[in-house]
Amino acid sequence: MTRPDTAARETTAGEGEFRSLMSLFPTGVAVIGALDAAGRPWGMTCSSLCSVSLAPPLLLVCVRSGSPTLGALTHAGTFSVNLLHHRARNVAELFASGDPGRFRHTPWHVPSHAAGPHLRDAAHAVADCLVDSAQRMGDHTVVFGRVSRVSVLTGPGRVPLLYGLRRYAAWPSGGSVADPD
Repeated sequence: MTRPDTAARETTAGEGEFRSLMSLFPTGVAVIGALDAAGRPWGMTCSSLCSVSLAPPLLLVCVRSGSPTLGALTHAGTFSVNLLHHRARNVAELFASGDPGRFRHTPWHVPSHAAGPHLRDAAHAVADCLVDSAQRMGDHTVVFGRVSRVSVLTGPGRVPLLYGLRRYAAWPSGGSVADPD
């Protein structure tokens, strides 16, 4: 194994370089939601979502450490992950905007035993999660969620919304995805 030279290990990419790198990694788009102590909904667009474990079923989301959504979900100890479908770009943009009235502009509800708001018209699937742990890393907090319930919403045209190269796109239609060996 070749060891990198010391100079390469001591440098850090700039914010612009890092943003450019991550724009080259397409990902799905989700809205993370939680209710605060007064029952008010909070939410934000999130593309930093990753599966962690099958047993137990764990995922992680990365949330800006000063976010009111983070405050609500850590206080409640629960949150929802709404995976957006391709016709919900406006919802992704709304929840990324910081508009304090975002929940007045899109239909949502909290079903019985839900962990946070479900965006019924914008999501093609929702995971309800219990906060397992959280760890601050740089300017974000990594929240590990134990998935307690999954709701898959059916209907025509409910294909995933993707984000990459600083633009939104729909999952390609036609053809099928082969299972890996």
